Parts: sequence; C-alpha cells; structure tokens
Amino acid sequence: MEATLEISMYPLHQDYEPHIIDFINGLKKYSSFKVRVNETSTHLFGDFDTIFDALKIEIKKSYSKHEKSVFVLKVLGANIEGSASSL
Repeated sequence: MEATLEISMYPLHQDYEPHIIDFINGLKKYSSFKVRVNETSTHLFGDFDTIFDALKIEIKKSYSKHEKSVFVLKVLGANIEGSASSL
C-alpha cells in the first residue's frame, strides 16, 4: 500500500536545528521512498511498510543521540506526491 506522511520534529533543546537536520539526513539515505522538505515539515512518499520501517530506525536513532524530541505525524493511505502541483 502506498502512503504519504507528513512529519515534524520538535527537539526539546535550545540548539534544535542540528537535531532536525540530522534526522532529515537520516531519512534521505533511503532510496526506497521520496523525501520532500519544507520550512515546517517533511513529507515522505512511498510504500507504507518501507516508510514506517525507516521511521522506526531513524526516530530510535534520534532518541539515542539527542534524547528528548516530539514527533508529530500525519498519515494518508495513498501516495499524493505532486497532487498539489496544479494549485
């Protein structure tokens, strides 16, 4: 099943930016799904199981390295990559 995820990371640190960049770079290492970054969130497009397998690894890695962070997810059971391109 294809999926679209929107994820936002909120590190509970004053110097939060390096934690977010590290997490995004971890996601970008996977070639099995698309990663699109904007100013407020990151979107993932691809196979549901593949995305969640990667998220499990990368979120756990983030907690091991940086400890306290909040992750907010929106999940859609379809790949809608490019659907807003005509707006």
